[in-house]
Amino acid sequence: MPETRPDPDALLAQLRSDEARALRGKLRIYFGASAGVGKTWAMLSAARREREAGRDVLIGVVETHGRSETAALLTGLDTLPLRELPYRGRTLAEFDLDAALARKPAVLLVDELAHTNAPGSRHAKRWQDVQELLAAGIEVWSALNVQHLESLNGTVGAITGVRVHETVPDTVLDEADEVVLVDVTPDELTARLAAGKVYLPQQAERAAQNFFRKGNLIALREIALRRTAEHVEDDVRGWRVEQSGPGGNGQGGAALQAWNTSGAILACVGPHEGAAQTVRTAARLAGQLNVRWHAAYVETPRLQRLDAAQRDRILAVLKLAEELGAATAVLTGADVAEQLSEQARRLNCATLVIGRAEPVRGWRRWWGASAVPLARALAQRAPALDILEVGRADSARHLSQATLVATQADDDDERAQSRWPGYAWAAATSIALTLLCTPLTGVLELSNIVMLFLLGVVGVAMRFGRGPSALAAMLNVAAFDYFFVAPRLSFAVSDVQYLLTFAVMLGVGLLVGQLTAGLRFAAGVSTSRERRARSLFELTRELSAALESTQVVALGAAAVQAHFGGHARVLVTDAADQLVPPADPPPGFDAQVADWAFRHGQPAGLATATLAAQPWHYVPLRAPMRVRGVLALCPARPRWLLIPEQAQQLDTLARQIAIALERVHYVEVAQRAVVEMESERLRNALLGAISHDVRTPLTALIALAESLQTLPPEEHGEAARAIVTQAHALHALVSNLLDMARLESGVAGGAVNLRRDWQSVEEVVGAAIRAARPALRGMTVQTAWDPELPLVEFDAVLIERVLVNLLENAAKYGAAPIEVGARAEPAALVLTVRDHGPGLPAALHGREQTLFDKFTRGEAESATPGVGLGLAICRAVVSAHGGEISAANARDGGAEFTVTLPRREPPEPAEAQL
Repeated sequence: MPETRPDPDALLAQLRSDEARALRGKLRIYFGASAGVGKTWAMLSAARREREAGRDVLIGVVETHGRSETAALLTGLDTLPLRELPYRGRTLAEFDLDAALARKPAVLLVDELAHTNAPGSRHAKRWQDVQELLAAGIEVWSALNVQHLESLNGTVGAITGVRVHETVPDTVLDEADEVVLVDVTPDELTARLAAGKVYLPQQAERAAQNFFRKGNLIALREIALRRTAEHVEDDVRGWRVEQSGPGGNGQGGAALQAWNTSGAILACVGPHEGAAQTVRTAARLAGQLNVRWHAAYVETPRLQRLDAAQRDRILAVLKLAEELGAATAVLTGADVAEQLSEQARRLNCATLVIGRAEPVRGWRRWWGASAVPLARALAQRAPALDILEVGRADSARHLSQATLVATQADDDDERAQSRWPGYAWAAATSIALTLLCTPLTGVLELSNIVMLFLLGVVGVAMRFGRGPSALAAMLNVAAFDYFFVAPRLSFAVSDVQYLLTFAVMLGVGLLVGQLTAGLRFAAGVSTSRERRARSLFELTRELSAALESTQVVALGAAAVQAHFGGHARVLVTDAADQLVPPADPPPGFDAQVADWAFRHGQPAGLATATLAAQPWHYVPLRAPMRVRGVLALCPARPRWLLIPEQAQQLDTLARQIAIALERVHYVEVAQRAVVEMESERLRNALLGAISHDVRTPLTALIALAESLQTLPPEEHGEAARAIVTQAHALHALVSNLLDMARLESGVAGGAVNLRRDWQSVEEVVGAAIRAARPALRGMTVQTAWDPELPLVEFDAVLIERVLVNLLENAAKYGAAPIEVGARAEPAALVLTVRDHGPGLPAALHGREQTLFDKFTRGEAESATPGVGLGLAICRAVVSAHGGEISAANARDGGAEFTVTLPRREPPEPAEAQL
């Protein structure tokens, strides 16, 4: 027996997995059907035994619910103090995760795994605390009820009428190292409830009338038992995988046999007419035993040559198996027993149901007497497998004509057309070799001529398969005997030894043809699998870059159509969640059937049990959240939809399209949410500005106007000046709002009208200082620029407004003196406005550009009036000129704003006048 060496990569991965498992703590879950079965009591009892054995056991949190028996078990066990969290005027006691990590006991008890932590805790759920404890290497014991499992929450709620909101993902239970089932009978649990051992008397009375009814308890107990059995089955399967070496061999080198733990059944679908009876018997047996079952058909090179009617009968049986609840598969290989036994081991099926072989009659009884029956071959390859032979039945399963009428004739014609050219080429090859070797009779030995004939057989077998190669072998033997063996031109043989040559030549030719046909069959299977994998990969790659639903629709339809041929359409929903039919419906397309598939979430049309007469096949695009549309397909070969691999391929393609549509949908939702959030922020900022900075001067104006009636005449002048000041402030605010709206609309639409002209920078700066004098309130303004500063082309009115806003900003938030500078660079004009105040707030370090956003102020809460539009107007004006504006803290204190405008050399004086 050849030595089986382990895979180094697999060994390395196993070592890494073992190392990670050794560093991670173990999780033990005490699992029960409902509250009161004794999970906490069993956990504490086990903890006391561990403490007596010398282990460091710590109580993290335990809920006794007022049960004296449970509370008594806490005596003598170390308990971790709870952490107090204030919440809405109350103080909540929660599990202290940090203290547990610091203490790091050998065993930590954390009860109520589905508990929701109080706001302010590190994790929202207690099971997340447990995950962190496990990652720290702490062994954790916890308790869980079946109704708290996420996947069973709806089922339990429908049974009991009580929906719990605290749930735990199923993966937590699946990944637990140990699951201890704590179970009592419904009568015993009801008696405990009546005795007050579950809840307090008033609470127990309500529970007995609602949740703790006997029917509910029986159903919950069954669910808990089944869920625990599933976990144990996963443990068995995981152990078998760990024990299996390369190629599925165990530690001892022998293949692991299927274990009869779950009682799964595998039905073998054969090409004979009694295969439907085999499937029905397997389905009935699985229903009686209440176990899962599978159906498999093994396609060998011989079965690949079956005619259309026989292949249709096999597909019909597979479809029947799916309708009866089986998971179907089409296997490929030359040895049926090997494929079935391997499939049984892979699925851990303990029982194999096969059909009884047809009785052999006539001459075939002697010809096939040496063939090993399938049952005996299976018994040799899988001794531990239970094999059940099903009696024959006269009834047979056939496909509906609606599925086959479109392609059956085409398939027959294609198979006929593809068969006869091979035989013609075989005859032509034999004739060509005869003509080629005839002149070489005196040059080559007869043994070399035989090699040439064998080479021709190999070539025919590689290109055309088994049948043509067999014909070529027989024709070559006949040609070699007739034209090259003495006496020539006669089939008589002078030397009896040539009979052995003929036999070897014919046998080698047939053997080479058989082997080559098997290679062609395996290559065809590999090509089909590679084609399916490539189509999925290409679709996934293209969909990952799609940003719009229209792109997903186009890519999905193209991928499905490329794989299945025919026509394909991807239908999506509109804003009202209604399916949108295509604008140009193709022939045979029915929008009502597509809408039915969308609303019911089930396939319809061709090759289904719903409206099977339709020429189109409709598949709902089921995404993780909901159905996103319908994939409609009119395939070139309807029979493909009945092949399990092709049906799974179509479902996978549809799932990828649905996930892409859902991803694009949520991208659009996120974008709309961002826009709405920004709009809400701007609206709130505008309302805040109007409510404060507009209301303040209006209030002042009203108060001053009313005071004019009571003030003496000599004070009217001062009141009038105050009214003018407030009116100017209000006018400036309204002007900023209007200018911002005009500039923003102009920048967005590209229609800002700049009145560019060659201007003197000194004059514009001086005009800005004079215009900002009321806001400066006597503050000193210093200017510094090159006396030879050239003329620059810009809109003087808008640039003056920029400088006025910068000066007003410096006067509001800075300190004197204010410095205005200007310098000319080779391709730009640089203007600076600096104050000597406290500078920009520290919170804006690294994001100074946010100062130029609308309704943004350096300090959100400031007594200085303003709405945050001045700097936004500055950026809009500078951007319209093609320049940039920035803000930074000066080296020796204060804030400095820099405006950079593009410039070119000024024209000659005569040109400037023009």
